[in-house]
Amino acid sequence: MASTVTTSPDPAASRPGYGRLLRTRGAWTFLLPGFAARQPFAMLTLSIVLLVQHTTGSYGAAGAVAAATGVAMALFAPYSGRLADRYGQRAVLVPGVLVHTVSGAALTTLALTGAPLWALFAAAVPTGASVPQIGPMVRARWGVKLKGSPLMATAAAFESVTDEFTFVVGPLLATALCTAVDPAAGLVTEAALTLVGGLLFAAQKGTQPQVAARTGQTRTGQASALRVPGVRVLIVAFLGIGSVFGGMQVSLAAYTESIGNPGLNGVLYGVFAAGNMIAGIACGAIAWRMAPQRRLVLAYAALALTASALWTAHSSLLLAGLGLLVGMCIAPALITGYTLVEDLVPAGARTEAFTWLTGAVALGQAAAVTVAGQLEDRLWDGAGFLVPMGGTVLALATLLALRSRLVTAPRRRTVARGVGHREAVAVD
Repeated sequence: MASTVTTSPDPAASRPGYGRLLRTRGAWTFLLPGFAARQPFAMLTLSIVLLVQHTTGSYGAAGAVAAATGVAMALFAPYSGRLADRYGQRAVLVPGVLVHTVSGAALTTLALTGAPLWALFAAAVPTGASVPQIGPMVRARWGVKLKGSPLMATAAAFESVTDEFTFVVGPLLATALCTAVDPAAGLVTEAALTLVGGLLFAAQKGTQPQVAARTGQTRTGQASALRVPGVRVLIVAFLGIGSVFGGMQVSLAAYTESIGNPGLNGVLYGVFAAGNMIAGIACGAIAWRMAPQRRLVLAYAALALTASALWTAHSSLLLAGLGLLVGMCIAPALITGYTLVEDLVPAGARTEAFTWLTGAVALGQAAAVTVAGQLEDRLWDGAGFLVPMGGTVLALATLLALRSRLVTAPRRRTVARGVGHREAVAVD
Protein backbone atom coordinates (compact mmCIF):
# COMPACT_ATOMS: atom_id res chain seq x y z
CA MET A 1 0.00 0.00 0.00
CA ALA A 2 1.41 3.30 -1.01
CA SER A 3 1.87 5.99 1.57
CA THR A 4 2.56 9.67 1.11
CA VAL A 5 5.63 11.13 2.77
CA THR A 6 6.01 14.88 3.07
CA THR A 7 8.76 16.80 4.71
CA SER A 8 8.26 20.15 6.29
CA PRO A 9 10.94 22.28 7.88
CA ASP A 10 10.93 22.87 11.59
CA PRO A 11 9.46 26.38 12.05
CA ALA A 12 11.78 27.11 14.93
CA ALA A 13 14.79 26.13 12.90
CA SER A 14 13.80 28.06 9.78
CA ARG A 15 12.61 31.22 11.48
CA PRO A 16 14.97 34.11 10.69
CA GLY A 17 16.59 35.54 13.77
CA TYR A 18 19.77 37.21 15.01
CA GLY A 19 20.90 34.13 16.94
CA ARG A 20 20.72 31.93 13.88
CA LEU A 21 22.37 34.60 11.75
CA LEU A 22 25.33 35.04 14.08
CA ARG A 23 25.88 31.28 14.16
CA THR A 24 26.66 31.34 10.44
CA ARG A 25 30.03 29.68 10.03
CA GLY A 26 32.86 32.15 9.45
CA ALA A 27 30.70 35.25 9.98
CA TRP A 28 32.65 36.59 12.94
CA THR A 29 35.90 36.53 10.99
CA PHE A 30 34.68 39.51 8.94
CA LEU A 31 32.16 41.03 11.36
CA LEU A 32 34.65 42.03 14.08
CA PRO A 33 37.28 43.70 11.87
CA GLY A 34 34.45 45.12 9.76
CA PHE A 35 32.97 46.84 12.80
CA ALA A 36 36.32 48.40 13.70
CA ALA A 37 36.85 49.56 10.12
CA ARG A 38 33.41 51.14 9.68
CA GLN A 39 33.45 53.03 12.98
CA PRO A 40 35.47 55.93 11.52
CA PHE A 41 32.78 56.60 8.90
CA ALA A 42 30.49 57.89 11.66
CA MET A 43 33.26 60.15 12.98
CA LEU A 44 34.59 61.68 9.78
CA THR A 45 32.09 64.41 8.89
CA LEU A 46 31.51 65.60 12.45
CA SER A 47 35.26 65.57 13.22
CA ILE A 48 35.90 67.77 10.17
CA VAL A 49 33.05 70.13 11.09
CA LEU A 50 34.29 70.56 14.65
CA LEU A 51 37.95 70.98 13.65
CA VAL A 52 37.39 73.45 10.80
CA GLN A 53 34.80 75.43 12.74
CA HIS A 54 37.32 75.74 15.58
CA THR A 55 40.09 76.99 13.30
CA THR A 56 37.96 79.26 11.07
CA GLY A 57 35.07 80.24 13.32
CA SER A 58 32.55 79.56 10.55
CA TYR A 59 30.02 76.76 10.30
CA GLY A 60 29.65 77.61 6.62
CA ALA A 61 33.33 76.94 5.94
CA ALA A 62 33.28 73.83 8.12
CA GLY A 63 30.22 72.49 6.33
CA ALA A 64 31.73 73.20 2.91
CA VAL A 65 34.95 71.30 3.69
CA ALA A 66 32.98 68.39 5.15
CA ALA A 67 30.75 68.48 2.07
CA ALA A 68 33.76 68.22 -0.23
CA THR A 69 34.72 65.06 1.61
CA GLY A 70 31.21 63.66 1.28
CA VAL A 71 30.88 64.50 -2.42
CA ALA A 72 34.24 62.89 -3.18
CA MET A 73 33.19 59.76 -1.30
CA ALA A 74 29.83 59.62 -3.09
CA LEU A 75 31.46 59.94 -6.51
CA PHE A 76 34.24 57.43 -5.93
CA ALA A 77 32.38 54.86 -3.77
CA PRO A 78 30.51 53.18 -6.66
CA TYR A 79 33.71 52.96 -8.69
CA SER A 80 35.42 51.42 -5.67
CA GLY A 81 32.58 48.92 -5.35
CA ARG A 82 32.77 47.95 -8.99
CA LEU A 83 36.52 47.43 -8.73
CA ALA A 84 35.92 45.24 -5.68
CA ASP A 85 33.42 43.14 -7.66
CA ARG A 86 35.95 42.72 -10.46
CA TYR A 87 39.30 42.36 -8.69
CA GLY A 88 38.44 41.46 -5.11
CA GLN A 89 37.88 43.50 -1.98
CA ARG A 90 41.43 43.16 -0.71
CA ALA A 91 42.89 44.68 -3.89
CA VAL A 92 40.79 47.81 -3.34
CA LEU A 93 40.98 48.07 0.45
CA VAL A 94 44.70 48.00 1.08
CA PRO A 95 45.69 50.99 -1.09
CA GLY A 96 42.49 52.78 -0.12
CA VAL A 97 43.10 52.79 3.63
CA LEU A 98 46.69 53.92 3.12
CA VAL A 99 45.61 56.87 0.98
CA HIS A 100 42.87 57.76 3.46
CA THR A 101 45.26 57.78 6.39
CA VAL A 102 47.78 60.02 4.64
CA SER A 103 45.20 62.46 3.28
CA GLY A 104 43.39 62.64 6.63
CA ALA A 105 46.64 63.51 8.35
CA ALA A 106 47.29 66.19 5.73
CA LEU A 107 43.84 67.72 6.24
CA THR A 108 44.39 67.85 9.99
CA THR A 109 47.78 69.52 9.61
CA LEU A 110 46.50 72.11 7.16
CA ALA A 111 43.55 73.03 9.39
CA LEU A 112 45.72 73.45 12.47
CA THR A 113 48.26 75.60 10.65
CA GLY A 114 45.64 78.02 9.34
CA ALA A 115 45.95 77.04 5.69
CA PRO A 116 43.64 78.78 3.20
CA LEU A 117 40.26 77.26 2.49
CA TRP A 118 41.27 76.04 -0.96
CA ALA A 119 44.04 73.93 0.61
CA LEU A 120 41.53 72.33 2.97
CA PHE A 121 39.34 71.47 -0.01
CA ALA A 122 42.36 69.98 -1.80
CA ALA A 123 43.02 67.65 1.14
CA ALA A 124 39.32 66.91 1.74
CA VAL A 125 38.81 65.42 -1.73
CA PRO A 126 41.25 62.49 -1.43
CA THR A 127 40.17 61.99 2.19
CA GLY A 128 36.60 61.39 1.05
CA ALA A 129 37.45 59.55 -2.15
CA SER A 130 39.48 56.96 -0.23
CA VAL A 131 36.94 56.20 2.53
CA PRO A 132 36.83 52.37 2.63
CA GLN A 133 33.41 50.97 1.75
CA ILE A 134 33.30 48.45 4.56
CA GLY A 135 29.52 48.35 4.98
CA PRO A 136 28.80 47.36 1.36
CA MET A 137 31.64 44.87 1.45
CA VAL A 138 30.26 43.22 4.60
CA ARG A 139 26.81 43.05 2.99
CA ALA A 140 28.33 41.42 -0.08
CA ARG A 141 30.03 38.84 2.16
CA TRP A 142 26.72 38.06 3.80
CA GLY A 143 25.31 37.44 0.33
CA VAL A 144 28.03 34.86 -0.30
CA LYS A 145 27.46 33.17 3.04
CA LEU A 146 23.66 33.06 2.92
CA LYS A 147 23.04 32.66 -0.85
CA GLY A 148 19.35 33.52 -0.98
CA SER A 149 18.51 32.28 2.51
CA PRO A 150 15.55 33.90 4.32
CA LEU A 151 18.19 35.17 6.71
CA MET A 152 19.17 37.81 4.15
CA ALA A 153 16.50 40.19 5.47
CA THR A 154 17.81 39.59 8.99
CA ALA A 155 21.35 40.24 7.78
CA ALA A 156 20.21 43.52 6.21
CA ALA A 157 18.63 44.52 9.52
CA PHE A 158 21.72 43.46 11.45
CA GLU A 159 23.95 45.56 9.21
CA SER A 160 21.68 48.56 9.63
CA VAL A 161 21.79 48.10 13.40
CA THR A 162 25.59 47.86 13.24
CA ASP A 163 25.76 51.00 11.12
CA GLU A 164 23.53 52.87 13.53
CA PHE A 165 25.43 51.63 16.55
CA THR A 166 28.50 53.22 15.02
CA PHE A 167 26.46 56.41 14.61
CA VAL A 168 25.66 56.26 18.32
CA VAL A 169 29.28 55.76 19.35
CA GLY A 170 30.97 57.77 16.57
CA PRO A 171 29.48 61.23 17.23
CA LEU A 172 29.88 60.80 20.99
CA LEU A 173 33.51 59.79 20.55
CA ALA A 174 34.25 62.55 18.02
CA THR A 175 32.63 65.21 20.19
CA ALA A 176 34.40 64.02 23.34
CA LEU A 177 37.79 63.93 21.62
CA CYS A 178 37.39 67.31 19.91
CA THR A 179 36.02 69.16 22.96
CA ALA A 180 37.85 67.45 25.83
CA VAL A 181 41.19 66.47 24.27
CA ASP A 182 41.98 68.56 21.19
CA PRO A 183 40.04 69.85 18.17
CA ALA A 184 42.14 67.58 15.94
CA ALA A 185 41.81 64.46 18.09
CA GLY A 186 38.63 63.27 16.37
CA LEU A 187 40.11 63.28 12.88
CA VAL A 188 43.39 61.72 14.05
CA THR A 189 41.51 58.89 15.76
CA GLU A 190 39.34 58.39 12.68
CA ALA A 191 42.40 57.95 10.46
CA ALA A 192 44.05 55.53 12.89
CA LEU A 193 40.94 53.34 13.19
CA THR A 194 40.54 53.29 9.42
CA LEU A 195 44.11 52.10 8.95
CA VAL A 196 44.04 49.34 11.56
CA GLY A 197 40.48 48.13 10.99
CA GLY A 198 40.72 48.30 7.21
CA LEU A 199 43.89 46.23 7.03
CA LEU A 200 42.50 43.62 9.42
CA PHE A 201 39.32 43.35 7.35
CA ALA A 202 41.28 43.07 4.12
CA ALA A 203 43.26 40.19 5.64
CA GLN A 204 40.08 38.03 5.78
CA LYS A 205 40.44 36.68 2.25
CA GLY A 206 38.43 33.52 2.78
CA THR A 207 35.05 35.25 3.08
CA GLN A 208 35.31 37.80 0.30
CA PRO A 209 33.16 37.25 -2.82
CA GLN A 210 34.86 35.61 -5.75
CA VAL A 211 35.95 37.90 -8.54
CA ALA A 212 34.44 37.67 -12.01
CA ALA A 213 37.33 35.67 -13.50
CA ARG A 214 36.82 32.88 -10.97
CA THR A 215 33.10 32.55 -11.63
CA GLY A 216 33.51 32.36 -15.36
CA GLN A 217 32.14 35.83 -16.05
CA THR A 218 33.89 38.28 -18.30
CA ARG A 219 35.02 41.41 -16.59
CA THR A 220 34.16 43.60 -19.52
CA GLY A 221 30.67 42.08 -19.89
CA GLN A 222 29.49 42.87 -16.38
CA ALA A 223 26.77 45.51 -16.44
CA SER A 224 26.73 48.37 -13.97
CA ALA A 225 24.20 48.22 -11.15
CA LEU A 226 23.21 51.77 -12.09
CA ARG A 227 21.46 50.40 -15.20
CA VAL A 228 18.81 48.80 -12.97
CA PRO A 229 15.88 51.28 -12.76
CA GLY A 230 15.03 50.29 -9.20
CA VAL A 231 18.54 51.11 -8.05
CA ARG A 232 18.19 54.64 -9.39
CA VAL A 233 14.95 55.09 -7.45
CA LEU A 234 16.63 53.82 -4.27
CA ILE A 235 19.49 56.26 -4.83
CA VAL A 236 17.03 59.17 -4.68
CA ALA A 237 15.49 57.77 -1.50
CA PHE A 238 18.91 57.38 0.10
CA LEU A 239 19.86 60.94 -0.90
CA GLY A 240 16.93 62.08 1.24
CA ILE A 241 18.13 59.96 4.14
CA GLY A 242 21.56 61.55 3.79
CA SER A 243 19.95 64.98 4.04
CA VAL A 244 18.67 64.01 7.48
CA PHE A 245 22.09 62.91 8.69
CA GLY A 246 23.90 65.98 7.35
CA GLY A 247 21.26 68.51 8.35
CA MET A 248 21.09 67.20 11.89
CA GLN A 249 24.86 67.06 12.34
CA VAL A 250 25.33 70.75 11.58
CA SER A 251 22.10 71.96 13.15
CA LEU A 252 22.60 70.10 16.41
CA ALA A 253 26.18 71.38 16.65
CA ALA A 254 24.99 74.95 16.05
CA TYR A 255 22.12 74.57 18.53
CA THR A 256 24.29 73.26 21.37
CA GLU A 257 26.86 75.98 20.66
CA SER A 258 24.13 78.64 20.86
CA ILE A 259 23.01 77.46 24.31
CA GLY A 260 26.59 77.31 25.58
CA ASN A 261 26.74 73.53 25.94
CA PRO A 262 28.64 72.09 22.94
CA GLY A 263 29.19 68.77 24.70
CA LEU A 264 25.45 68.11 24.43
CA ASN A 265 25.82 67.75 20.66
CA GLY A 266 27.06 64.18 20.82
CA VAL A 267 24.30 63.23 23.26
CA LEU A 268 21.51 64.61 21.07
CA TYR A 269 22.92 63.03 17.93
CA GLY A 270 23.41 59.80 19.86
CA VAL A 271 19.70 59.79 20.82
CA PHE A 272 18.81 60.21 17.15
CA ALA A 273 21.09 57.33 16.15
CA ALA A 274 19.83 55.22 19.07
CA GLY A 275 16.29 55.52 17.72
CA ASN A 276 17.58 54.26 14.40
CA MET A 277 19.32 51.35 16.09
CA ILE A 278 16.29 50.36 18.20
CA ALA A 279 14.02 50.35 15.17
CA GLY A 280 16.61 48.37 13.22
CA ILE A 281 16.70 45.66 15.88
CA ALA A 282 12.91 45.42 15.78
CA CYS A 283 12.84 45.24 11.98
CA GLY A 284 15.22 42.30 11.94
CA ALA A 285 13.16 40.38 14.49
CA ILE A 286 9.86 40.72 12.60
CA ALA A 287 8.75 38.19 9.98
CA TRP A 288 7.35 40.70 7.48
CA ARG A 289 4.35 39.80 5.32
CA MET A 290 4.01 43.22 3.73
CA ALA A 291 5.74 43.64 0.38
CA PRO A 292 9.08 45.46 0.76
CA GLN A 293 8.09 48.10 -1.79
CA ARG A 294 5.09 49.07 0.31
CA ARG A 295 7.14 48.98 3.53
CA LEU A 296 9.62 51.40 1.99
CA VAL A 297 6.90 53.89 0.99
CA LEU A 298 5.23 53.78 4.41
CA ALA A 299 8.51 54.10 6.29
CA TYR A 300 9.58 57.01 4.11
CA ALA A 301 6.28 58.80 4.60
CA ALA A 302 6.75 58.54 8.38
CA LEU A 303 10.33 59.81 8.01
CA ALA A 304 9.26 62.85 5.99
CA LEU A 305 6.55 63.65 8.53
CA THR A 306 8.81 63.50 11.59
CA ALA A 307 11.74 65.26 9.87
CA SER A 308 9.40 68.11 8.93
CA ALA A 309 8.78 68.80 12.63
CA LEU A 310 12.45 69.21 13.63
CA TRP A 311 12.65 72.94 12.91
CA THR A 312 9.78 73.60 15.34
CA ALA A 313 11.73 72.27 18.37
CA HIS A 314 12.93 75.01 20.73
CA SER A 315 14.19 72.97 23.69
CA SER A 316 16.76 70.23 24.15
CA LEU A 317 14.17 67.79 25.50
CA LEU A 318 11.80 68.29 22.59
CA LEU A 319 14.66 68.09 20.12
CA ALA A 320 15.82 64.81 21.66
CA GLY A 321 12.29 63.38 21.44
CA LEU A 322 11.84 64.36 17.81
CA GLY A 323 15.33 63.12 16.98
CA LEU A 324 14.46 59.76 18.49
CA LEU A 325 11.34 59.51 16.32
CA VAL A 326 13.23 60.52 13.17
CA GLY A 327 15.85 57.88 13.88
CA MET A 328 13.18 55.22 14.38
CA CYS A 329 11.76 56.06 10.95
CA ILE A 330 15.11 55.93 9.15
CA ALA A 331 15.97 52.32 10.02
CA PRO A 332 12.99 50.66 8.24
CA ALA A 333 13.66 52.70 5.10
CA LEU A 334 17.36 51.83 5.05
CA ILE A 335 16.84 48.14 5.79
CA THR A 336 14.12 47.73 3.18
CA GLY A 337 16.19 49.54 0.56
CA TYR A 338 19.19 47.28 1.11
CA THR A 339 16.93 44.21 1.11
CA LEU A 340 15.47 45.20 -2.26
CA VAL A 341 18.98 45.21 -3.76
CA GLU A 342 19.14 41.44 -3.27
CA ASP A 343 16.15 41.04 -5.61
CA LEU A 344 16.88 43.84 -8.07
CA VAL A 345 20.60 43.37 -8.76
CA PRO A 346 22.58 40.33 -10.02
CA ALA A 347 25.07 38.91 -7.55
CA GLY A 348 28.08 40.06 -9.56
CA ALA A 349 27.14 43.73 -9.19
CA ARG A 350 25.79 43.90 -5.64
CA THR A 351 28.86 45.43 -4.01
CA GLU A 352 28.63 48.23 -6.56
CA ALA A 353 24.88 48.59 -5.90
CA PHE A 354 25.44 48.81 -2.16
CA THR A 355 28.12 51.44 -2.66
CA TRP A 356 25.76 53.49 -4.86
CA LEU A 357 23.33 53.58 -1.94
CA THR A 358 26.02 54.31 0.61
CA GLY A 359 27.41 56.98 -1.71
CA ALA A 360 23.94 58.47 -2.09
CA VAL A 361 23.68 58.83 1.69
CA ALA A 362 27.10 60.49 1.73
CA LEU A 363 26.19 62.82 -1.14
CA GLY A 364 22.90 63.78 0.49
CA GLN A 365 24.75 64.33 3.73
CA ALA A 366 27.36 66.48 2.00
CA ALA A 367 24.75 68.68 0.33
CA ALA A 368 22.82 68.95 3.58
CA VAL A 369 25.92 69.91 5.57
CA THR A 370 26.67 72.69 3.09
CA VAL A 371 23.15 74.09 2.93
CA ALA A 372 22.50 73.73 6.66
CA GLY A 373 25.78 75.47 7.47
CA GLN A 374 24.85 78.41 5.27
CA LEU A 375 21.38 78.60 6.79
CA GLU A 376 22.78 78.56 10.32
CA ASP A 377 25.28 81.33 9.44
CA ARG A 378 22.83 83.55 7.55
CA LEU A 379 19.42 82.94 9.17
CA TRP A 380 18.20 82.04 12.65
CA ASP A 381 19.44 79.34 15.01
CA GLY A 382 17.81 76.10 13.97
CA ALA A 383 17.25 77.09 10.34
CA GLY A 384 19.42 74.15 9.30
CA PHE A 385 16.63 71.80 10.38
CA LEU A 386 14.73 72.87 7.28
CA VAL A 387 17.15 70.78 5.25
CA PRO A 388 15.97 67.33 6.48
CA MET A 389 12.40 68.40 5.82
CA GLY A 390 13.11 69.49 2.24
CA GLY A 391 15.26 66.49 1.41
CA THR A 392 12.84 63.85 2.66
CA VAL A 393 9.73 65.46 1.18
CA LEU A 394 11.32 65.68 -2.29
CA ALA A 395 12.59 62.10 -2.08
CA LEU A 396 9.17 60.86 -0.94
CA ALA A 397 7.51 62.51 -3.93
CA THR A 398 9.98 60.77 -6.26
CA LEU A 399 9.48 57.44 -4.51
CA LEU A 400 5.71 57.65 -4.85
CA ALA A 401 5.92 58.55 -8.53
CA LEU A 402 8.41 55.78 -9.45
CA ARG A 403 7.61 53.04 -6.93
CA SER A 404 6.61 50.63 -9.73
CA ARG A 405 10.28 50.39 -10.72
CA LEU A 406 11.03 48.69 -7.40
CA VAL A 407 8.94 45.65 -8.36
CA THR A 408 11.21 42.84 -9.45
CA ALA A 409 10.53 41.01 -12.68
CA PRO A 410 10.12 37.21 -12.42
CA ARG A 411 13.47 35.53 -12.81
CA ARG A 412 14.07 32.70 -15.24
CA ARG A 413 14.67 29.36 -13.62
CA THR A 414 16.73 26.48 -14.90
CA VAL A 415 15.77 23.14 -13.38
CA ALA A 416 17.95 20.08 -13.75
CA ARG A 417 16.27 16.87 -15.02
CA GLY A 418 14.86 14.78 -12.21
CA VAL A 419 15.31 17.53 -9.63
CA GLY A 420 13.43 20.60 -8.59
CA HIS A 421 9.95 19.77 -7.29
CA ARG A 422 8.83 19.45 -3.70
CA GLU A 423 5.49 17.70 -4.20
CA ALA A 424 4.57 14.75 -2.05
CA VAL A 425 6.20 11.54 -3.31
CA ALA A 426 4.48 8.17 -3.15
CA VAL A 427 6.55 5.49 -1.40
CA ASP A 428 5.71 1.78 -1.42
